[in-house]
Amino acid sequence: MKPTTLLIMAAGIGSRYKKTNSTSAIKQLEPVGMNNEIIMDFSIHDAIKAGFNKIVFVIRPDIESDFKERIGDRVEEICEKLNVEVAYTFQTLQDIPHGNTVPAERTKPWGTGQAVLSAKPLIHEPFAVINADDYYGKNAFKVMHDWLILDHAENAIAMAGFILKNTLSDHGGVTRGVCKVAEGHTHVIDVVETSGIVKTENGAEADGTALDPESYVSMNFWGFPAKENSDPWYMGILEEDFTDFFRTAVPANPLKAEYLLPTHIGGLLRDGKVTVKVLETTDKWFGVTYQEDKTAVIESIRNLIETGVYAEDLYSDL
Repeated sequence: MKPTTLLIMAAGIGSRYKKTNSTSAIKQLEPVGMNNEIIMDFSIHDAIKAGFNKIVFVIRPDIESDFKERIGDRVEEICEKLNVEVAYTFQTLQDIPHGNTVPAERTKPWGTGQAVLSAKPLIHEPFAVINADDYYGKNAFKVMHDWLILDHAENAIAMAGFILKNTLSDHGGVTRGVCKVAEGHTHVIDVVETSGIVKTENGAEADGTALDPESYVSMNFWGFPAKENSDPWYMGILEEDFTDFFRTAVPANPLKAEYLLPTHIGGLLRDGKVTVKVLETTDKWFGVTYQEDKTAVIESIRNLIETGVYAEDLYSDL
């Protein structure tokens, strides 16, 4: 089978996600399944089921021990039996373009674009990117894998499309890449990273501006092709533009500037440098942004098991 990689961005600790004692929790490692599986387990299961044969985790050095104890070692053992490769890469504040320095008092890494770029030495095949703390559903992985194994122009990108109203939290604002799509919903025309999106009586809004609840949004599930015997084109352009980011965005906002995938891809779209295919999905997204979201996620997972979407022993059908 054609090699395909799933890159899981698991380096972040959500500042809005607090335990009852108000200390930060590593939300990617919170158990939600019948046997203490975490959301990543379901993504890994679905990716392998769809045909992905390599998993790359992006983590931070300070969570490496907890991460491997909670999921990494277990997944490595499962993947070894299934001939699926597992690799790790670190996202760090100090990993920046040559000739630049980290601004004084900056504490957080540089966003999802940097997270993907940290895996550049490890990825030499078509690959998909996901967040660690989002549940995307089996269908999303299948349609993405099926797209990746086809031949595409090197500047083609795919996005698993989710509907905004199905991606909101009942417990506070969320950030989504809100998309403008072509007629027929086949391709993205523009994508704008939008923060503070909240549910309203009529749908959704951000900073008082109403949003179409039926609009497509990016949940950071992207696909990037690669020509045979060639590294993915997107990694090269991502690296080039990271240097530009340090020349423009960082001086303007040294403590908070972030190199984000939706923002970067949106810019490439506006410049006519890429095409973005919308891969419509039939599954409902859910995730853990706030502590209060966890109960709903546990109930959703239990329902998927009870209706036969997953076995109670999650990996037993691979």
